[in-house]
Amino acid sequence: MSKQKTTPVVPAARRAKKRPNRAGASGEVSGRRPSAAARLERLRFLLFAAALVAATLAAYEPAWHGSPVWDDDAHMTRADLQGADGLRRIWVEPGATQQYYPLAHSAFWLEHRLFGDDTFGYHLVNVLLHALSALLLALILRRLGATWWWLAACLFALHPIEVESVAWISELKNVLSGALYLGAALVYLRFDESRGRGAYAAALVLFVLALLAKSVTATLPAALLVAFWWRSGRIGWRRDVVPLLPWFAVGIGAGLGTAWAERTLIGARGATFDLTLIDRGLVAGRAFWFYLASLAWPANLAFVYPRWRIDQAAWWQHLFPLAAVLLAGALWMLRRRTRAPLAAILFFGGTLVPALGFVNVYPFRYSFVADHFQYLAGIGIFALVAAALGTAAARVTTRQAAAAAVAAAVIVVPVTVATWNQSRDYESAEALYRATLERNPAAWLAHNNLGYLLLGRGENEEAKAHFRSALALNPDYAEAHNNMGYSLQAEGNLESAAAEFREAIRLEPNYAEAINNLGAAEERLGRLQDARADYERALALRPRFLQARVNLGMVLVRLDKPAEALPYLSAVADALPDDPDAHQALGVALQRLGRHDAAIAQFRAIVRLEPGAAAPHVTVGNALYLAGRLEEAVGEYRAAIAIDPGSAEAQKYLNAALDRLGER
Repeated sequence: MSKQKTTPVVPAARRAKKRPNRAGASGEVSGRRPSAAARLERLRFLLFAAALVAATLAAYEPAWHGSPVWDDDAHMTRADLQGADGLRRIWVEPGATQQYYPLAHSAFWLEHRLFGDDTFGYHLVNVLLHALSALLLALILRRLGATWWWLAACLFALHPIEVESVAWISELKNVLSGALYLGAALVYLRFDESRGRGAYAAALVLFVLALLAKSVTATLPAALLVAFWWRSGRIGWRRDVVPLLPWFAVGIGAGLGTAWAERTLIGARGATFDLTLIDRGLVAGRAFWFYLASLAWPANLAFVYPRWRIDQAAWWQHLFPLAAVLLAGALWMLRRRTRAPLAAILFFGGTLVPALGFVNVYPFRYSFVADHFQYLAGIGIFALVAAALGTAAARVTTRQAAAAAVAAAVIVVPVTVATWNQSRDYESAEALYRATLERNPAAWLAHNNLGYLLLGRGENEEAKAHFRSALALNPDYAEAHNNMGYSLQAEGNLESAAAEFREAIRLEPNYAEAINNLGAAEERLGRLQDARADYERALALRPRFLQARVNLGMVLVRLDKPAEALPYLSAVADALPDDPDAHQALGVALQRLGRHDAAIAQFRAIVRLEPGAAAPHVTVGNALYLAGRLEEAVGEYRAAIAIDPGSAEAQKYLNAALDRLGER
């Protein structure tokens, strides 16, 4: 009997050390001076990086100065969160911001410190973060040994499906979390080769930061396992799975927290979200194919897509999830020839899971799909397409540089032009909503938001037409009823306005803005006690609702209760030190209480905030007049006349003060 040969088993740690350093494919060897080939490869990558960043900036040029859209005003940091205490609240007070993504909202807080309300800075940060993500993706794919990694990075950077995430200021959440997600993946791949604790800790920290920016990044550990399976054809329990178990735990926790916040804090509940498990499966199947199709043919991309009607009785709707399952099965059978297609689809579908309808997210009120939901998911498809083209090019020609140039001309250039055109939708909020209505006339959200913009510009009739369109499409749209009421109130139709506000409140009993607006209508109708009750109810729902605080304070002044008004108005003036209306309201209350010096101080604050306006000088002059400081009052009236020589009010009060002084 012959002696059986055996192969020694190498421990996992030692096996890891013997793995080739994929980052050194260019010729670098750890601890040695880089070779000439490695330096040339590094220079090539730097040139590629510079070109990609420049192309990305150019593709998004139309959106550089785009005005805020939809909920951007809330994300660009509300007035009550702009101070140091606001930063604390962002982290420790769930509900202080629209979603509990404290790192993202801290970034918004910092941006507000840097840029104020100038949107250029916000847009530039988004574009640069997106470009950074594309470069990180290039490094990841190059380390994994993917063919034509550069084309995948270009597609990610320049595909028009990404425009919504990059050109929409609110989606700093996407681009920031995406950069951290890809950074964590890159560092983890280094750990996978070195097994160094420092690399593992750094990767985990980046992953946690990604979750704090947006919790959809919780899919990263599963994506890493897909990448390992694609690279080697197997997944080892001890080597591959065990190190990622803490990542799965943290990711699941973050996902559950976000699901809770969507339901309880944001309002993703009610009849709109009452879907059975089968309904959700139908949504997921159709969304999967919608996203895949929009990647393949990004035509007629829209800010709001039509919301599908889910009907279990419609047999054709079941074909979508069935086809997705059949596709996965076919690719599984193909895995022995090539694992890449299945890996790409697993990455694509797995990354989309948080947005496929299995959990409630607030935008499902408007549509089950949105371009920004697939910001990271397309990476798998981009990598597959690039690798397939690179492999095909290698088979038909040895002139790879020429093949790459042709691919860039045929694919990257048209895609970049499409992104530039798509970015034009974000030149202004009006442009975005009008473009949305061209592609989806049933987008009641766009009708409402466009109407709100027009209302702010004083174009009341066209605004009302859009509110009517929104309500015709969705009669239960509380925001449109509220805005219709606001437009009616603006033209003095107070009873009709109050009726619209009441309808909005009937549809959404906790709608604090509508309750506050109803109070304003009641106050103008002379029903002061009813107005007071409305303002108090609005504040009970939203204790930090500053406009309701101002309104309640002022109606208490009108009810001759200035002492009760003072705490509300003082809090508003403290929270909004640069708001003239806040100082005006507090000054009036102080004046009613006979605290003339304190009132004058508040009115002088308005003069400092509006140095070129005549009216604040008149207000200060009147307060000085009532305090018996006539000579100072005369000075203020003359200052008002110097600014506005035609001010009859200032001249009248000046004459009265001079008469009392006996100087006229």
